[in-house]
Parts: sequence; structure tokens; C-alpha cells
Amino acid sequence: MADKSTSRRSLRRKAYRLFAAAFLVMSALFFGTAGTLAYWEAWVYMGVLLIPMAFALQYLLKNSPDLLERRFQHREREQAQKRLIASSWIYFLVAFGLPGLDHRFGWSSVPVAVVLAADLVVFLGYMLILRVFRENQYAARTVQVEDRQSVITTGPYAVVRHPMYVGVLMMYLVSPVALGSYWALLPAAAIVPILIMRIMNEELVLERDLAGYAEYRLKTKYRLVPGVW
Repeated sequence: MADKSTSRRSLRRKAYRLFAAAFLVMSALFFGTAGTLAYWEAWVYMGVLLIPMAFALQYLLKNSPDLLERRFQHREREQAQKRLIASSWIYFLVAFGLPGLDHRFGWSSVPVAVVLAADLVVFLGYMLILRVFRENQYAARTVQVEDRQSVITTGPYAVVRHPMYVGVLMMYLVSPVALGSYWALLPAAAIVPILIMRIMNEELVLERDLAGYAEYRLKTKYRLVPGVW
């Protein structure tokens, strides 16, 4: 009992550190590049992400600590995934650093209504990811198959095989607009080929290591976008 309590406290501290780190990194990236705190699009965007994150962390700490622990694992086991993650950082930094520079130098003029609509899409994408977490307790950050893991075929998994990546796409592709930048859409678009390559490798791993996944692929035909791919 004591070991379990200690583990929970450790997980809670890790979750709080993650939340604080997310706030600090986003603040440094957005306001550092903008050169000012008077960047309302960034404040709204951070609120859209961090407020739901705070509630989600509290919920997972109480109801799904094992899932939260899996989400804290960052070391990929597959070499292809390691290379992909390493190469994607440059696109991430450019896509989320460019909006601040755009704000500083006034390259884009995004209407308020468009910014808020993009924030809504970001929020809905995050809600979809949380729905995936509720459906799949094995939704780890890394590509891996664990003991006793089974194929999930219900909820959003009945529509596409990788619903969490749908949420990621929704969030990532419109984030530049939510931050008031059209120019940052160009590097943000790199998420599409990156996710495609990740999914292709992930499916090889799942078909190799997860019993029943080959049959699931036949039943649920589309990976990411119904009727497309």
C-alpha cells in the first residue's frame, strides 16, 4: 500500500512538472519570438490548451494513472520512430516559433473571428484525443505493444484506425492561424507526411505484435480520413 501511495505521489509530481514545463516552453516560444506579452492570440491559445490539460491531468491521476504513466514514456523502441521523432523537432520549432515573429513584424492579418474559429478546432482536436484516452487505456506516446493489450474497435476506433492522430492533425494544422499567422501554415503542413510515415511504421509493429490487428485492418479500412486514407 505504501509503495502504491509513493508511486501515485511520484506520478502527481511528474504531472505537475509537465504542466509547468508546458506553460514555460509555450510562453518562451510565443512571447520570446513576439518580443512582447501583448500577444492576445497566444494567451487565448495557451488557455485553450492548458485549461483542459489541467482538468485532464487531474482526471487521469485519479481514474487512469497507468495510462498517464504510459503517456510520460518518451523513449521509442523502434529505430524508424526514433529517426522520425528526431527529425520532426525542427518543423515543430519553426511552426510554433514563426507566429511570434509574424506578430512582431506584422506579416499576417488574421481576423479575430478566424483566430477564434481556429481555437475552436484546436479545442475539438484535444477533446478527440481525450476521447481516445477514455476508449484506449494503452494509448501510449511511443509505438509499442504491451502484455495483455488487445485491439480496440469501439468508439472512434470504429471509424478510423488512428483517431488520436486525427486529433493531432486538427490541433497542429490550425495552430498557426489560432496564433495569428498564415505564414506558419507552411512549416505546419510538414506534420502530414510525418504522421503518414509514423502510421505506416506503427501499423507494421501492430500487425507484427498485436493479436487481432490484421483482422481489425480489414474491418476498419481507413487509417486517418474516412473515404480517403
